Amino acid sequence: MRERACNDGNNRGHTAHPPRSVMNTTNFELDPRLAADTTVITELALCRVCLMKDARFAWLILVPRRPDMAEIDQLTSSEQSTLWSEVTQAMQALRRVAPCDKLNVGALGNIVRQLHVHVVARRENDAAWPGPVWGAGTTQPYAAEVLEALSLQLQNALLDRD
Repeated sequence: MRERACNDGNNRGHTAHPPRSVMNTTNFELDPRLAADTTVITELALCRVCLMKDARFAWLILVPRRPDMAEIDQLTSSEQSTLWSEVTQAMQALRRVAPCDKLNVGALGNIVRQLHVHVVARRENDAAWPGPVWGAGTTQPYAAEVLEALSLQLQNALLDRD
């Protein structure tokens, strides 16, 4: 199958992806920056769900397990639907585990190019309110036992287990 190059406006050629039916998805690897900043909570149908290691915010990152993806429109229509269902699932899990005033959802990718979606439970008195969480203050790591307990609570909420 022929692949065609496209330009992202920065004169860096990217390769258009073949249809998912012929793409090997076993080559997925989590971006090293995401791997360093998060802990894996669970695997859903499409996404790996990770928790940011910053105790100031209940902050999930959903990463579709598809290699070389940077944008949502690179997913098939079916995968896009699954992604949004899983984002909704993450929002509901955060509400159960970390009650909040507002949920922020975003897919920026300006620093980490790998396609990922942030789902952040915000409180009006959190360290960054009302601004964005990105780059706000200094990361506060979770205590090991708190991280383990929160990870289990989120996993149970995501998988709808009590």
